Amino acid sequence: MNNNSTFSQPLRKRRSLAEELVAALTGQIRDGLLKPGEKLPTEAQVMEQFGVSRTVVREAISRLQAAGQVETRHGIGTFVLEPPSSGLFNTPSDTVMTLADVLAVMEFRISLEVESAALAAQRRTGEQLASLREALDALNGLMASGSDSAGADFAFHLLIAEATGNRYFTDILGHLGTKVIPRTRLSTRTYARADDQRQYLERLEREHEQIYSAIASQDSESARAAMRLHLGNSREHLRQAYEKAQASTDR
Repeated sequence: MNNNSTFSQPLRKRRSLAEELVAALTGQIRDGLLKPGEKLPTEAQVMEQFGVSRTVVREAISRLQAAGQVETRHGIGTFVLEPPSSGLFNTPSDTVMTLADVLAVMEFRISLEVESAALAAQRRTGEQLASLREALDALNGLMASGSDSAGADFAFHLLIAEATGNRYFTDILGHLGTKVIPRTRLSTRTYARADDQRQYLERLEREHEQIYSAIASQDSESARAAMRLHLGNSREHLRQAYEKAQASTDR
């Protein structure tokens, strides 16, 4: 495949760079320029050809993975998949709509990601740790500016899954996609008062940093505890919002 001829158009600045890149790659797949089984260009090639950062490329690839369009094989590259059919983990995104649905997904995430963080602390490589730091810095910057940070949040959690070295963690989280991040389905105002928005985002940043620090230190128990605290706090906020919504409905 001639990558330079296939990928040559610069991206526009808005919708978002990641969305633009997803659209461009999806178009190549749809038009048959990238065929099932074919390897995508390297991160560096995509960065150069589209003029985007490594974080943008990884977020776009994460979204394509979540949509079942590509698969990353560790140490080899990312490959185009056959068009997805309904499968064990291919949950349609429109099934996670209500607070009750998001709460149920959060409970599943706790069972999955607590152990994922512990294994990532044991097995992560130096390169994977650097990628986690880059992803976390990008996420913190988006949250500080008030921009949509759900995609970057998902990319951070997916990188932790990848650092386990166990493809099933990545597969399951990837198939669930960005809908595992509550604020992709619900405004933060749904589960935090307007005057608590800054505190909520500061708490997320602090908890993500604790997870990263434990993985950096290769401390499995601390990583497990930090992830449990992070997801448990989110579940508690959602539970309170759900109970409040139920009480309002019953009146």
